Amino acid sequence: MLDREGFRPNVGIVLLNQKNQVFWGKRIRTHSWQFPQGGIDRGETPEQAMIRELHEEVGLLREHIRIVARTRDWLRYEVPDRYIRRDARGFYKGQKQIWFLLQLVGHDWDLNLRATDHPEFDAWRWNDYWVPLDAVVEFKRGVYEIALTELARYLPRNELRSRFLRQGVRPHEQEMTFEAIPGTNFELPPGGSFEPNPETSYGLDASGKTHEI
Repeated sequence: MLDREGFRPNVGIVLLNQKNQVFWGKRIRTHSWQFPQGGIDRGETPEQAMIRELHEEVGLLREHIRIVARTRDWLRYEVPDRYIRRDARGFYKGQKQIWFLLQLVGHDWDLNLRATDHPEFDAWRWNDYWVPLDAVVEFKRGVYEIALTELARYLPRNELRSRFLRQGVRPHEQEMTFEAIPGTNFELPPGGSFEPNPETSYGLDASGKTHEI
């Protein structure tokens, strides 16, 4: 389902644990890491799509999370032609996303990357809130930066920590000063894996339906 400008409606998910670390997933059979995301089906609201995608991609149910906040407006990114199949070029332009900030009220063991027959991730870890943007495909970095900056003001217990890992990056429309902290601490859950220098590797289904870019 595309809008008149060629953008597919989509949701992005920033999932927090009790330490305000975020779920960081490794796309199946690649070395790329990202947040959960997925398309909004016809007739769904963004919140309904988010709940569905949350279960499909990480195995969580509505009872496992608390909705903290969402972005006010659509955030858009265009997908370069080289990532789009030829038969989709000319009418598919990219994604427009509503991003949700969620708090995990369940447990690490509630997460299940094999909740469906078509898993999106094969490993995951908890990462500091300000994820390394160099690990994100270039055409999505701007949306990640804007979404994280807008949602940061809603972090529980006002634990706002900022660390911009890509030189020259600054938050868009920053309205407050964040405390910079050195270093990164990774906490690996049972069954998780860690790759210190993830590379990017991406593919795109012409419909944008199965493999979200």
